[in-house]
Amino acid sequence: MRKRPEINRTRRKLLAAAGGVAVIQATSGDWLQVAASATEAPVPDPARLPGAAASKLGARAAAEQPARQAFGGALSMTPLQDLHGTITPADLHFERHHAGIPDIAPEQYELLVHGMVERPMKFSLAELKRFPATTHIRFIECSGNLNIWMKKNITPQTLAGMTSQSEWTGVSLATLFREVGVKPSASWFLAEGADAALMTRSIPVAKAMDDAIIAYAQNGEAVRPAQGYPARLLLPGWEGNTSVKWLRRIELSDRPFMTREETSKYTDPLKDGTARQFSFVMDARSIITFPAYPVILEKGWVEIRGLAWSGRGRIRRVDVSVDAGKSWAAATLQEPVLPKAHTRFRLLWKWDGKPTAIMSRAVDETGYVQPTRDELTAARGAGSMPYHLNPITAWHIGVDGQLNYRANET
Repeated sequence: MRKRPEINRTRRKLLAAAGGVAVIQATSGDWLQVAASATEAPVPDPARLPGAAASKLGARAAAEQPARQAFGGALSMTPLQDLHGTITPADLHFERHHAGIPDIAPEQYELLVHGMVERPMKFSLAELKRFPATTHIRFIECSGNLNIWMKKNITPQTLAGMTSQSEWTGVSLATLFREVGVKPSASWFLAEGADAALMTRSIPVAKAMDDAIIAYAQNGEAVRPAQGYPARLLLPGWEGNTSVKWLRRIELSDRPFMTREETSKYTDPLKDGTARQFSFVMDARSIITFPAYPVILEKGWVEIRGLAWSGRGRIRRVDVSVDAGKSWAAATLQEPVLPKAHTRFRLLWKWDGKPTAIMSRAVDETGYVQPTRDELTAARGAGSMPYHLNPITAWHIGVDGQLNYRANET
């Protein structure tokens, strides 16, 4: 009986696979017929097969399924490490709500503008859309961002994922204020949401006349329910809670309203026993999104990539350190560099396999420089509440190439 030739599975060639039979070549050079199940299935050529049909709603590729990480039902974070460019897909925009997401029918929506105005008015959603539209690409960030929600296995998402960026479309709030005739003595307005928490914040009228909008569209479609559908306030560059979602009422006044959300919350205690109130602007910050945990680095060239942003305007420069802050190099900023918007940066680096830490610091067009954690603590005190945190953050790299976040690295 002839001995069965040994099959070289690393060199076998599939000639045919019809009727459950395939032909392969053994190491002896003989050609053998075997059951098709005994061979590796060929990868189909997509150019030789009809593709999927069009559908009513597009889907991501099966291999590309980024997801938000949620905490406690009232918070979810954007997977910064999985995204490209600066626009956040609407379904990956971070969420923060105080009493769930209200269900508001668009035909029943109304926005009341009253108080110190000449003509108190109500606006339906259709009426808001009849005003001239304006569109801006801007980030929104929770003032509690960088307040660590996990104790280990920290990723860019769980470190700083409470910031997202969209193309927002709506009506300028200044347009509405001119429509109702805001009185010259009015210097503040109350923004009130229609959620069960009745989220309210006092906002200076000057911000409304500058760049505030009532947004009803996000990335070319209606604002998502979790982002304030049918309409929300958008205050570019300011802490996210001031951009009140599900906006239903604006009241003009000559003084702030001292609401619950701006007295018991969203104030910054300082080391001298006082508190910083109405700290609206989000200071410049940055984060390296690659390489970062759970990446395992190999020796050689790597492109360090990340995001930087500032509520004060454009990012002017991002510095990157690859030696735990001993020296810094200017990273390349990726266009477009827009005001009050996320900006991509990158720096090519050759890792030599030795332990180190990589970090970034942002500088905005006002000259503000992102501080170290020690500088932030010195300015505010160790007991400061976890709002408006923007310290330089570092990823430690071990000899095994594993990256980990260390809060005290800077």
